[in-house]
Amino acid sequence: MVNSTSLFDLTGKRALITGSSQGIGLTLARGLGEAGAAIVVNGRRKDKVAEAANSLRALDIACDELPFDVTDHGEVAKSIAHATSAFGDIDILINNAGMQHRTPLEEFDPTVFNQMLQTNIASVFNVGQAVAKHMIQRGSGKIINIASVQTALARPGIAPYTTTKGAVANLTKGMATDWAQYGLQVNAIAPGYFDTPLNAALVADADFSAWLEKRTPAGRWGQLDELIGAGIFLSSDASSFINGHTLFVDGGITACL
Repeated sequence: MVNSTSLFDLTGKRALITGSSQGIGLTLARGLGEAGAAIVVNGRRKDKVAEAANSLRALDIACDELPFDVTDHGEVAKSIAHATSAFGDIDILINNAGMQHRTPLEEFDPTVFNQMLQTNIASVFNVGQAVAKHMIQRGSGKIINIASVQTALARPGIAPYTTTKGAVANLTKGMATDWAQYGLQVNAIAPGYFDTPLNAALVADADFSAWLEKRTPAGRWGQLDELIGAGIFLSSDASSFINGHTLFVDGGITACL
């Protein structure tokens, strides 16, 4: 008989979370760490990675630092190989790194568009592939890609972002289709509107916040801690037969007109 509480225990697991020096990534790092996982903190800036890692250590969460650029395929492969050798196997990967840029589509800078494709889509492929190669050899592993409410919905001024997050959901399905046979579970979390650094301008916009509260059945912005349960669930044995799924954590916004 399975102990239902132990299904969510991450003790002995190691989780790499990209873009985990702030926002959703850092919150998930703390949540998984409190559930027992050792954390590998990632970001491009060494100083911010070190600061985030120290904040986790202050909570008695075991963590290592692994700064690298998720958009550089070669650098990613070398960094994952180093991490596996220096820290140990990566049991859980959360592909969280991402960027946003708001401009009317007819004025959108193609350079920024390409940067967004690399940051939001190519990074999921780069890190997912590098980590999955090790997971496949072991016959187990969890990969969680961070999608968005924009995986299913669009708003003016963010068409390229919507494009990338739709691609993340479909890449999640593709990863699951290819890698489930090797014992991997690959799923996505699609946050709704959360109070994060990425959304700081929207949070500060009283008109937008008023619109959002009316549009969302829950009637409010999401708080970052409300993503932790989904992160632990998809990282744990509790989700052992869930594959290729995108879990919307959005206060019901995608459920209604």
